[in-house]
Amino acid sequence: MELTQAALPIMRRGSAAKRVKRLLDIVGSVVGLTLFSPIFLLVGSLVKIEDGGPVFYRRRVVGPEGEFSAYKFRSMCVNADERLQADPRMLAAFTKNYKLVDDPRVTRIGRILRKTSLDEFPQLVNVLAGQMSLIGPRMITKSELSKYGEWSDLLLSVRPGMTGYWQTEGRQKTSYAERVQMDVFYIHNWSLIFDLKILAKTPWKVLKREGAH
Repeated sequence: MELTQAALPIMRRGSAAKRVKRLLDIVGSVVGLTLFSPIFLLVGSLVKIEDGGPVFYRRRVVGPEGEFSAYKFRSMCVNADERLQADPRMLAAFTKNYKLVDDPRVTRIGRILRKTSLDEFPQLVNVLAGQMSLIGPRMITKSELSKYGEWSDLLLSVRPGMTGYWQTEGRQKTSYAERVQMDVFYIHNWSLIFDLKILAKTPWKVLKREGAH
């Protein structure tokens, strides 16, 4: 998927379509938070019981309005960041792709949460707050922006999504460069129909656990 500025003109996005997208985000996040609240309580209890650490992990990511904290159920040990910095080989592997296959810092409950994507569900709060969207490009940290090169401003023009084109078409099987291309492709080709197709594919991909670590 070779991308150039000229090859993929950005679709015109009317204000009406944007309002519909935001309305879907609000309705979807409210319904999700209501329906899954019992699961949230169960998962939160299991995370707490395993090692007594915090239930939630706040990941600092970037969006159109700057940095914000994206909420996740904690899936790693409480000293995960310290362990990463103390291990040069692990740090080098993480810096390359910002992901680790078979990450030794992930807890037993955390592995289940990641396989089922339940760790991402607290981001419904971010969607309701207008920081994220149900469908969008991957959420990334500020340090990852350099990997987007000429596309960094484009990425920051839209809200990151709980799910998106990368999650349904590639996920962990893709290189970081391919992830960038998939995010750019999504933004250039965005439409409500495209979003609905991605949304329809997401449950099946989660159930198949394709590319989840």
